[in-house]
Amino acid sequence: MTPFLQLALSLTIIITSAKVGGRIANWLRQPAVLGELLIGVLLGPSLLNLLGQQIFANPHEPDLLHETVFELAELGVICLMFMAGMEIDLEKMLKSGRVSLLAGVSGVLVPLALGWLTASLFGYQGSSALFVGVILTATSVSISAQTLLELGKLRTREGLALLGAAVIDDILVILLLSTFMALTANQAGANSALLVVPLKMAAYLCLATAAGLFLLPRLAAWVDRQPVSEGLASFVVVTALAFAWSAEVVGGLVAITGAFIAGLGFGRSHLHDKIRHSMHTITYAFFVPIFFVNIGLETDLHQLAGSDLPFALVLIAVAIITKVIGCGLGARLGGFANHESLRVGVGMVSRGEVGLIVASVGVAEGIIRTDLFSVVTLIVLATTLVTPPLLRLTYIALPGATSRPDKTKEEAKHA
Repeated sequence: MTPFLQLALSLTIIITSAKVGGRIANWLRQPAVLGELLIGVLLGPSLLNLLGQQIFANPHEPDLLHETVFELAELGVICLMFMAGMEIDLEKMLKSGRVSLLAGVSGVLVPLALGWLTASLFGYQGSSALFVGVILTATSVSISAQTLLELGKLRTREGLALLGAAVIDDILVILLLSTFMALTANQAGANSALLVVPLKMAAYLCLATAAGLFLLPRLAAWVDRQPVSEGLASFVVVTALAFAWSAEVVGGLVAITGAFIAGLGFGRSHLHDKIRHSMHTITYAFFVPIFFVNIGLETDLHQLAGSDLPFALVLIAVAIITKVIGCGLGARLGGFANHESLRVGVGMVSRGEVGLIVASVGVAEGIIRTDLFSVVTLIVLATTLVTPPLLRLTYIALPGATSRPDKTKEEAKHA
C-alpha cells in the first residue's frame, strides 16, 4: 500500500477503536477518555503493536506513519485545550487566582523535592537526581479537562482553579527547566537566560491574553459577516494554531498554553455557541480520539528493563502522591474545603506530553540516561490512566458539589 492508504487504514482503526473504547467505558460508568486511553495501550507496542504490523511497513521511510499519527495527535491536544478555554468564564477563573497560584507553586515544589530524594535513594547522583525531580513537576491537564467536561464540572470552583493552577505550573516548569539548563551549561551567556526567559514568558502572556480577550471577539464578528464559506470556522482554526505556535516559539511556553488563551478569547465572543459547535465536531470526531489513543501507541513497556521496574513503580507512586498532596495543600491554604482541595490535587496528577518533553530535553543534553526515558513513559501512562477514574471518584464519593453541571455535559458525554 502507498503511505496515504496506510495512513487512511490506521486512522480508521484508531478512531473506530477509540469510540468503541469510550462507549464501553461509559457503559462501565467511567469517563470515556479512560476507555480511549486503554484502547491505545491495547493497540500500542506493549500488546498488539498496530503500527508495527507488516501491512503498515514502509522500507523507504519506516517511521513516516508513526510520525504522522503523532503530529495529528499533537493537533488533538491543541484542539482539546482550545475547547477547554472556550468553556471557561474568565471572571470566575480570576477569582480563584490565589488558590491557583498556591496550588501551582506547591504542586511544583513538593514533586521536585521528593522526586530528587527518591532518585538519590535509587543511586542517581547530582544533576541526574535533581532532574528526575524536575520531570515530576510537570503537569498536563488535558486529560483532566476532558474528564471534567464529561462530568459537567469544568466550571466549578475546582475546575477553574485546576486550569489556573495548570497555567502556573506550566510557567514554573519551563522556568525551572530553563534555570536548570542554564546552571548546568558551559556556553557563554547561559546565565543571562535566568533573566531573559521569565521576561519573555511574561511579555508573551500579557500580549497574547490582551489580543485574545479584546481583539479576537471583534475579528470573529467581522469574519462572520464576510461572504466566505465556513469563514468563521477557518478563522478559528487558524487562530488556535497561530496562538499555539507563538506560545512555544515566541513565548517559550508549551503550545497548549497558546491554544487555551485563544479559547478564552473566542469564549467571550457573542458567536460563542456557533464557534463551539464548529470546533466541537472536528475536535471530537477526528483529532481528540487520535490524541488519546496515541498515548498508548507511544508506550512500549517491553523497553522497561527488569532492574528499572522497582524504580519505575516507586516513582509512579511518588508522582501521584506528590501532586495530590502538593496541589491539594496549596488549594487548602488558598481557602478551599478539603474535598475541593482533593479534587484539585487529583486533577493535577497526569503528566502527559509535558513530562515527555522535559524528559526528552534531559536525554538530549546527556543529563539522564536513555533508559530513564522508558521509566518516564511508564509514569506518563500510569498517571494518565489513573486520573480520570480517581477524579470521577472524588465527585461521587465526596459530598459538596460546588456548582450545577455545565450545559455542555451532554455534548461532552457523547464526544
